[in-house]
Amino acid sequence: MNRMEDISTPRRTKEIIARHGFSFKKSLGQNFLIDQNILGKIVEAAGLDQEKGALEIGPGIGALTEKLAQMAGAVTAVEIDQRLIPILKEVLEPYDNVKVHHGDVLKVDLHELFREDFAEVKKVSVVANLPYYVTTPILMKLLEEKLPLENIVVMIQKEVAERMAASPGSKDYGSLSIAVQYYSEPKLVCVVPHTVFIPQPNVESAVIRLAVREEPPVSVEDEAFFFEVVQASFAQRRKTIANNLKSRFFAEEGRERLEQLLEEAGLDPKRRGETLSIEEYARLSNVLYQAGIR
Repeated sequence: MNRMEDISTPRRTKEIIARHGFSFKKSLGQNFLIDQNILGKIVEAAGLDQEKGALEIGPGIGALTEKLAQMAGAVTAVEIDQRLIPILKEVLEPYDNVKVHHGDVLKVDLHELFREDFAEVKKVSVVANLPYYVTTPILMKLLEEKLPLENIVVMIQKEVAERMAASPGSKDYGSLSIAVQYYSEPKLVCVVPHTVFIPQPNVESAVIRLAVREEPPVSVEDEAFFFEVVQASFAQRRKTIANNLKSRFFAEEGRERLEQLLEEAGLDPKRRGETLSIEEYARLSNVLYQAGIR
């Protein structure tokens, strides 16, 4: 296949932007990658081949899409900015294994999209340079909807990536760490300088891979309640777990009952939320749930 210079080179990126008179919208968090090396690391982390598919969110002008098209059997890109659709159509014209949809991924029926676009492939990974302002809602939708995903490999704000991969007891560990680790196994792939984007963002970035679990690492009586307990335990980080849970689940006179249930779960009431492992949160939520606490 005779291809032009890669989309991701600074020269070609600038040429495409200028030719189409494209202007960046800050409200959409548009930062286009112009580094072959970083794109290579993202695609490699996804472990793609011709029997696998890739879903890209926010393809921009197609720099990453092009790399995915060269590696995967089927690629679907969802782009919210209508102005980019004709650009993507033009630059990705050499690839017959790519579909581009105009839409907001938070509103798209992803199960239907998977049925229609990925029927011919064995496994699918999400691979994307995500808009930073909407990273967490997108990732939680992908995980909570229990899609048939192998990996989620995304470029996100470094600080958020560190929170997702954090261990109990660290300053970055919180409810987001537990939510992500309940559904997947996170691993930081690389830290990315702001100089590899047009325009350059004000924050450091990182690539993270979430290997999607077939089963959660813990067994919980009720998933929604488990996450409610986790959220409540981090409501005020400097408070003990007993004080945070008391505010959310127990009336004034219930302190003794709360401490009794914490003891039943094998937990010291004086511990803080950030010291509890996902296994301890599962045990705690199960004890509370079985005791009829809601």
